[in-house]
Amino acid sequence: MDDRLRGIAEFVDVVDAGSFAAAGERLGVTRSAIAKIVARLEQRLGVRLLQRTTRHLSLTDEGHAYYEQCRRVMAELGAAEAALEAGRRDPSGRLRITAPVLFGRQCVAPVMLKLVERHPLLDVEMSFSDRVSDLVEDGFDIAVRIGALPDHATLVGRRLGVQRMGICASPAWLDRHGRPAGLAELGSHVGIAYGRGGQSTPWRVLGADGEVQECRLSARLRYDDLQAIADAAAAGAGLAWLPCWLMAPYLRDGRLALVMDSNSVQGAEVHLVRPQSRHLPSKVRVAIDALVDEIPRVLARV
Repeated sequence: MDDRLRGIAEFVDVVDAGSFAAAGERLGVTRSAIAKIVARLEQRLGVRLLQRTTRHLSLTDEGHAYYEQCRRVMAELGAAEAALEAGRRDPSGRLRITAPVLFGRQCVAPVMLKLVERHPLLDVEMSFSDRVSDLVEDGFDIAVRIGALPDHATLVGRRLGVQRMGICASPAWLDRHGRPAGLAELGSHVGIAYGRGGQSTPWRVLGADGEVQECRLSARLRYDDLQAIADAAAAGAGLAWLPCWLMAPYLRDGRLALVMDSNSVQGAEVHLVRPQSRHLPSKVRVAIDALVDEIPRVLARV
């Protein structure tokens, strides 16, 4: 490598991330390693690029001018690499994706099946887990996540839509116990809970004032699998709080009846998440495009 290029990428990452530690996490190396690389760059240039204190990192005047030039160089290099990638015949190589178990199996996996049919040089490896994986540490290119997305300096998120929720029960259950007309009556029914480790997820229902209220029904059944909850509800075990895309076939064939629709029950946002990088490989780009195109249609199912 030309000595003039050594340390440039790391220096830009430090400035963009705001600290040596955050840049090290982004690049998968230690804080001290990043600090040494930038120090060697400053020594070679003969100028101080960064002002360092125990709590703050800022650019010097020379550092600011150098940073702007380096950003342009890195952008041009990324564009050149993207042009080479685009010129290849087809996306290729292994693509690793993680997604929640049931949503991944029923909603994401079919999209990936069609993707590999369109791109014969692409291999897709999917991991179904409700555990939130560390994408960089676990080696994933993409994650699909449901719920609030916390800020993360090393990840890029893209909203795919909202997983609409509803409350349902079997017609037989409603014949025996009546149909709850609102939040107050809902609490007198028995529910089938989603949870693990003895903890159940509360149902989030919109009150008359439009505010979100958490509701916990008494439950004798608690599963950590939504499919099992849907089947138990169809068998007459109680009310279930389920995604609309999962309820849809049960509603169509009459095994379940809707008690509260998505206008009365709060949904959860669905995001696509990937590690932050300057260059997006074509295999990742085509997968993102497919998910952005297909997942909103899945989420629109009644």
